[in-house]
Amino acid sequence: MSQIILGTEKVKAYQGLSMLCEYAGKNEEWCNELWLAILTDYELYGEFLYYLEHHCFADHIKTAGYSLTDIYVWQMGQDNLIRDTGKNTASCNKEEMVLQAFRTMADMKKEPSRYEKKLAEDSGMDRT
Repeated sequence: MSQIILGTEKVKAYQGLSMLCEYAGKNEEWCNELWLAILTDYELYGEFLYYLEHHCFADHIKTAGYSLTDIYVWQMGQDNLIRDTGKNTASCNKEEMVLQAFRTMADMKKEPSRYEKKLAEDSGMDRT
């Protein structure tokens, strides 16, 4: 009889994403769409695994000069504008901002010029 070896890394990564999505108030469909985007991009998948393990971004990938940290900061700024607070408050769901950063990076890798323009409009970005 041959042995079947199952890797659990992807199962654990999906469970981590599901927990983050639940905490952030994201529905299952949104979560699965993000999972597909992460799973089909080797670099983004590596970044996500790093985030799950360290709870911070590795910032190994950049698109149009922007890292996940840059996108996260931009997301925070957008949240502050929507809430009209001018600063990051305790009501800001940081995990949602992380998930949005991954989603934006996945989308940005497909259409860099569209997102580069959006991100460049905010003068607070630290671009390298």
